[in-house]
Amino acid sequence: MDIQTLEIVQTANRLVDTLATRDPHGIARELGIEVVPVDFKRQRGAYKVLMRNRFIFIKNDLHPVMESIVMLHEIGHDVLHRKEAVKAGGFKEFNIFNMQESRMEYEANVFASQVSLGDEEILEYIRYGYDIQQIASAMHSDTNLVALKTDALIAQGYCLHHQEYENRFLK
Repeated sequence: MDIQTLEIVQTANRLVDTLATRDPHGIARELGIEVVPVDFKRQRGAYKVLMRNRFIFIKNDLHPVMESIVMLHEIGHDVLHRKEAVKAGGFKEFNIFNMQESRMEYEANVFASQVSLGDEEILEYIRYGYDIQQIASAMHSDTNLVALKTDALIAQGYCLHHQEYENRFLK
């Protein structure tokens, strides 16, 4: 897991450095991914490649924090899993963020946590004694994403305690 996590961290860091933003809409625009709001009933997002054009379909009434997380998750699929998406005709995610059943869902979540939550900012909150709920609140994120970010920091060699997260978080 550590090597896999480190590769995702490096990929996410390169993207943020190259584009000089963590904003999911700006990243999607720079990568040439069209974002299409959809009136989904159950799912929150999907990534598809249609005739070489890349799309993120996103539930149109998401809270801004959730929208950002879902967007970065779907961008993670574009960056990490585009070949698989082309072969499969795109991903349709009814159980978005269900990491127990899918390696790709876990990887997209790690990617989203790395892009959205900067290492130094997280480490500073940890130094001040914040727990993951307080960090998530301060950074306008989700506790499960912060827990995944903590695991990514551990994979990078930081001496932190593993934080529990829900395998089916944000469903």
